[in-house]
Amino acid sequence: MKVLIFGVGGVGGFLGSHLLKTENEIFFVSRGKTFKDIKKNGLILKSELENIKSKKIKIFKNLPKKHTFDIVILTVKLYDLEFSIDYLKDFINDKTIILPFQNGVFSEEIICKKILLKDYFGAVAQISASINDSNEIIHHGRLATFFVGPINKNTNSKILSNFTLDCQNKGLDIRFTKNIGCKIWEKFIFLSAYSGLTTMTRLSIGEIFEDKKYKKDFINAMLETFELSKFYGIEFLQNPVEKWLEKINKMPYEMTSSMFLDYKRNKKLELNWLSGFVVRSSKKFNLSCKTHEEIIKNIIPK
Repeated sequence: MKVLIFGVGGVGGFLGSHLLKTENEIFFVSRGKTFKDIKKNGLILKSELENIKSKKIKIFKNLPKKHTFDIVILTVKLYDLEFSIDYLKDFINDKTIILPFQNGVFSEEIICKKILLKDYFGAVAQISASINDSNEIIHHGRLATFFVGPINKNTNSKILSNFTLDCQNKGLDIRFTKNIGCKIWEKFIFLSAYSGLTTMTRLSIGEIFEDKKYKKDFINAMLETFELSKFYGIEFLQNPVEKWLEKINKMPYEMTSSMFLDYKRNKKLELNWLSGFVVRSSKKFNLSCKTHEEIIKNIIPK
């Protein structure tokens, strides 16, 4: 199959490094200095799980018109999503599987509105990865689990299911699920708190949980998003906040969010799509979300 990685940051670079081990034909789209560095030096992944250097990969600033892709792995930032979808229309057909690995909870909805496909799918990345100034992919910690699945549970997902099995055989932990909605919201409950608190406080996850006030704020932020999820019809088998608190205890002390790294580099932030979404949606349902309101108030985008 022809697989496109659209956006070579932490998540796209990690996935692409491992997908190059498969027999699929892998293409990459990137721009600016990232494109130039990877074109010259190859795709370099530094990870406790496995260091990978891939030379002479098929990377483009603009795709040749002749290509149509079977799978598109969409890993751009939320604020570039709509532009990216419009660009991709020339390189897909109605059978293309688009896997949107954006943060937040509404990438899938945007794709459904903008592109007519036979089937629609969701995707979740549970990983802390970033791209450094040399455009090397840096994987923080050992967590690297990915989930993909159909939005409609009655969808015929054999191609995607087989794709995940192929990836697993090559050491990439990407799992097929028929309950992708819960996985998307489960991550969002953590991420909306994690991105907001690390950026607001300028502290790592370990430092936040050493401070009584900030730890309480972090938990409250997760609880606010968890409460919001109920109004979107999400039902969890296990309390996601309790589940995340167990995971946080095992996270690297120095771990921080990609949004805080973007903040330090004077880049555009996803704040409006994370805590901003929680605040706007909570108002619709008359829910209190004081912590997320505080996050927005105290983060001044550069």
